[in-house]
Amino acid sequence: MDEAHTVEQTLGNPATVESISHDLIQLGVKPGIVLLVHASMSSLGWVSGGSVAIILALENVLGPHGTLMMPTHSGDLSDPANWQNPPVPKGWWKTIRETMPPYDPNLTPTRMMGRIAETFRKQQGVLRSDHPQVSFAAWGAEAQRVTAGHELDFGLGEGSPLARIYDLDGWVLMLGVGYENNTSLHLAEGRSSFPEKKVITSGAPIFKDGQRDWVEIMDLYLDDSDFLELSERFEREKGCVRRGKVAQAQCRLMPQRDLVDYAVQWMEKNRR
Repeated sequence: MDEAHTVEQTLGNPATVESISHDLIQLGVKPGIVLLVHASMSSLGWVSGGSVAIILALENVLGPHGTLMMPTHSGDLSDPANWQNPPVPKGWWKTIRETMPPYDPNLTPTRMMGRIAETFRKQQGVLRSDHPQVSFAAWGAEAQRVTAGHELDFGLGEGSPLARIYDLDGWVLMLGVGYENNTSLHLAEGRSSFPEKKVITSGAPIFKDGQRDWVEIMDLYLDDSDFLELSERFEREKGCVRRGKVAQAQCRLMPQRDLVDYAVQWMEKNRR
């Protein structure tokens, strides 16, 4: 959606830091919590200050004792043999593996994460975890704890920031995006047992002992095809999802631990 269309589709006055802060409080975001945000800039309508205003509003509401997190994934730092969007010729694979710049948390951009996450990762004081493909960025009181020690293998599992959010009884905010974007459900995939669960391998360039190195990474084959059905059941049965609007975006706020625990049981019952 281009900016002219966004202006035309925005009802009433444009959103501001103040109005977004008010909407977040009304939704149930409280000071001092750990909050993982998945967001779509275009869903909010026209915002005075754009992605910067949204980040400032989130930080204002969370306050100095809160922690703001966002996924800052860079899936293009991976084995070109597995690329589908877009695929590249097989003759390129060797060159790409040998020359792709290694992951640098300060330099490597996000891929398909949106303007808000890309802006957030560059903010002074924000820390970014060390995984070359599925990193997370964090600001605030628990930023160091949630981003430290992000393990290469099974990057959305027990050695990931998602598991640290669970440990800290954190929350997930879906800001104008659907349940299929809820990465915490991948933590549930790692914790659940079902017959078709399988391990795959990929690769990525990283800095190791000061030198570029192409490393092999083990991971689960991730499947989000049932996330919508699972999440709608969770919302109906548990009654702990708070719904409301932030600017023009339809939003959901939920306790991550409750979601993950429910999803583990649901997957073990329903996945084959």
